[in-house]
Amino acid sequence: MIIKRKRYFSWCVIFTIVAASAGIVAGEPSAADAKQRELIAVLQSDAPKAEKAITCKRLAIYGTGQSVPVLAPLLADKELASWARIALEAIPGPAADAALRSALGKLEGRLLVGTINSIGVRRDVRAVDALVQKLDDANADIASAAAVALGHIGGESAAGALTQSLADAPAAVRSAVAEGCIICAERLLVNDRTAEAVKLYDTVRKANVPDQRHLEAIRGAILARRSAGIPLLIEQLRAQDKKRLGVGLRTARELPGRDVTEALAAELARLSPGRRPLLLLALADRSDSAVLPTVRRAAQSGPNNLRITAIRILIRLGDVSCVPILLEAATQEDAELEQAAMETLVRLPGEDVDADLLARLPKARGKLRRILIELAGQRQIGRALAAVVPSLQDADAGIRGAAVRTISIIGREQQAADLVKLLQETSDSGQRADIRKALLAVSGRGGVKCIPHLLPLTKSRDNELHMIGLHALAVVGGPDALAAVESAIENAEAPVQDEAVRILSTWPNNWPEDTDAGRALLTLATSAQKMTHKVLALRGYLQYIRANSKLSKEQKVAAVKNVRPQIKRPEEERQAIAVLADAPSASALELLTTLAEDPAVAEEAYSAMVKIAAQDIKGVSRDRRREVLQTVAEKSRNNRTRQRARKALGGIRR
Repeated sequence: MIIKRKRYFSWCVIFTIVAASAGIVAGEPSAADAKQRELIAVLQSDAPKAEKAITCKRLAIYGTGQSVPVLAPLLADKELASWARIALEAIPGPAADAALRSALGKLEGRLLVGTINSIGVRRDVRAVDALVQKLDDANADIASAAAVALGHIGGESAAGALTQSLADAPAAVRSAVAEGCIICAERLLVNDRTAEAVKLYDTVRKANVPDQRHLEAIRGAILARRSAGIPLLIEQLRAQDKKRLGVGLRTARELPGRDVTEALAAELARLSPGRRPLLLLALADRSDSAVLPTVRRAAQSGPNNLRITAIRILIRLGDVSCVPILLEAATQEDAELEQAAMETLVRLPGEDVDADLLARLPKARGKLRRILIELAGQRQIGRALAAVVPSLQDADAGIRGAAVRTISIIGREQQAADLVKLLQETSDSGQRADIRKALLAVSGRGGVKCIPHLLPLTKSRDNELHMIGLHALAVVGGPDALAAVESAIENAEAPVQDEAVRILSTWPNNWPEDTDAGRALLTLATSAQKMTHKVLALRGYLQYIRANSKLSKEQKVAAVKNVRPQIKRPEEERQAIAVLADAPSASALELLTTLAEDPAVAEEAYSAMVKIAAQDIKGVSRDRRREVLQTVAEKSRNNRTRQRARKALGGIRR
C-alpha cells in the first residue's frame, strides 16, 4: 500500500525488542519484576526528565500492568508523553488500553493526537465509539488521527463510521478518512471478508479525495477482486493519466493468476507503442511460466523498442529455446538490435546454450559465423577452438578478426603457431595489431611451451614481426626468451635493437627468477655504445635490484655502488635512492648522504635517510642516527620530512 506510517513502523521495532527479550523475562521472572520496580522508582523520583524518558523506553521491555498507573499521568506531560506512549503501546494486557482510552477525554492538541495514534497501534476495539466522536472534532489533526486509528482497528463499526464520514468530511480531514477506509479494507481482506473490502475500496475511489488516495483505492480494488479485477486493471493501463498507468503497472506485477498473465499478454498488442515495453517489463516480473512465450514473441517482431526490451528481459528469463530468436536479431542490419541480442547471448545461462551455439558453428557462414565465433570467445567455450582455428584463414576479414579475438580469450599454446603463421601472411598493420594482442595473451597462458612457435618470428627479416616475437617471448620469460632478446640487441637492425633494449629494461614477468636479466642489464649499462641504451639498461638494472628479493641489503647497496659511476642524471639517482631506502643499513645511509649533496635529488635522499635513521639498525650507532636526523631537520626544505626527522629524534633514547 502506498502509505507512509512511521508511527506503526516504530510499533514494529518495539514488538521486535519485546519478542527478543521475552525469553529472558519469562526465564527470570523475579529479575524482571525487580527491574520493573527499579524503573518505576525512577519515574516516581525527582530524576531529570531525560533519565525518565529512557526509563519509559526500557519499560517497553520490562513493563507490565503494574507500570501503567505510573505511566498514565505522563500522557499529559509535553516532554515525556511520547516516551510514555512507547511503553504503553508495548505493555500487554487491558490496563494499558484503559489508560489510553481514559486519556482521550482529558487531553488536547498534539498530546491527544499522540494518544489516538497509540490506540490505533494497539487496535483497541473498545475505543471505537470514542474515536468515532473525534471524527467531528474541530481540530483537523485530531479528526485525522481518529480516522487512521479507526482504520487500524477495523471492524464493522469502524468501517461504517469511516464510510459515513467520507461523504461530508472537511477537505482537511478527507484524505485521512480515506486512508482509514483503505487500511480498514486491508484488514477486511486479511480476514477473508472480500466483498466488504471491495465495497470500501470502491467507495474511496469514487469519492472526492486526493489523487493519492484514489490510486491506493484503485490498487486495492483490483487486488481484492483478484481475476475479476482484470477489467479495472486494463482500464488503468489504458488511462491517459500517468499516475494511473503507474498503479496499473505495479498491480500488473502483483495480481496473481494465469488468466491475469494471459489477459496482460493480450493487452500488449492493443497498447500504444510507447507503453508496450513498460507492460512487458511488468509481465517479466510475474512468477508465471506463461510469460516466456510472450517475451519470445515480442523479441521476434514488432517495434524496435519492444524487441530490444524483450531481448534484454531474456537475460533473466530466457533459455536455450531463445537462441534462434536472438541469433536472428543479432544478424540483422540494426546496430542497437544486434548489440542487445549479443549482450543477451553472452549472458544467457546454461551449458545447453553453449552446446547449441557450438553445434551451429561448423555450418554457419557470413555474419552468423562471425557472431558465433565471437560468442565462443565471450562465453569462453573452450570446446569451440577446433571450429574457430580454421577461420583464421577465412577469406572474410571480419570472420578472421573474430577468430583472432576469440583465440586471444580461449586459445592455448598450440594456437601460438597458428597466430604466428597468420602474422607472417598479413601485411596490414591494423590486423597485425589485433594478432599481436592475441599472441601476447596466448603466450601468457601457454608459457614456455609457446617458445618454439615464437622463435621463427625472431628470424624474420620483417622488423615488425621480429619485434612482435620479442614482446611475446618477454611475456613468457625464461632463459631461452632472454637469449633471443640479447641476440637481437647484438645482431638485429637498429629499430629492432632499440626495441629489444626497451623490452630488456622492463623485463616483465620473471624477476627475480630470471637472474640472467640482471647480468644482461648490467653489461649493457656499462658497455653499450648508444647512450639511450645505457640509460634504459641502467634504469632496468636499478629496477631489477630493487625487485629482487633474493638479494640481501648489503648486496643491493653494493650493486648500487657498482653502477654509481654510470648514474649521471637525477632520474637514475632517484631510482638509486629508492633502492637504498628499501635496504636499511649503515652503507645505505652513507651512500644516501653522498647523494643528498646533489640539490636535484636532495629531498628524496633526505626522506630516505629519515626512513633508515628512524630504525634501530645493526651497525648504526644512536649517535650516528641522531646526527643524520639532525642534519635532515636542519637542511630539508620539506616540512613533512623535517617533522618526521624531529619526531624520530625524539624517539631515540640517550
